[in-house]
Amino acid sequence: MVKLNKIYTRTGDDGSTGLVDGSRLSKTAQRVRAYGDVDETNAVIGLVRLHLENRRLDDMLSRIQNDLFDLGADLATPLPNAGEADSEYALRMVPEQTTRLEQELDALNTDLAPLNSFVLPGGTPPAAYLHQARTVCRRAERECVALAEEEAVNPAALSYLNRLSDFLFVAGRWCNGQGDADVKWVPGANR
Repeated sequence: MVKLNKIYTRTGDDGSTGLVDGSRLSKTAQRVRAYGDVDETNAVIGLVRLHLENRRLDDMLSRIQNDLFDLGADLATPLPNAGEADSEYALRMVPEQTTRLEQELDALNTDLAPLNSFVLPGGTPPAAYLHQARTVCRRAERECVALAEEEAVNPAALSYLNRLSDFLFVAGRWCNGQGDADVKWVPGANR
């Protein structure tokens, strides 16, 4: 369990940050950018929840926020080298988290009319924030893929982020009257 007695430590004043294994990295390192964008995704989901009236979706987003902390912890703990044991402090994403997300996505999607146009971000306040969360999630995914090109990343973490952006898109449509109030793209409308 996490116990924080003091919020500031001054150890990051030199532009570095500590990982779970005790190692330190520059705050501009690819790993730090990746879990920073995961954290930002989580913060935007917190904004969504301020505008929700639907308990079912709020419960889903609450679980997702917890998963995103798990994901951040996973990314803040480098995978061990081949033949080495994982850190005793490692918290890793597991495929079951993505499976649950897929099931919840499918449940929301059954209420939606099929798409007949691209959807512009907007509509209701929760839908607009869900679209913002989706774009930040896509950035987090790109940063995690870039990290995976440099060093090993838990594949379950990458799968989760990919599926989460899909979930956030569907949830945004769901918050727009099950898609009835989606703001549709009209190609060439302003020519």
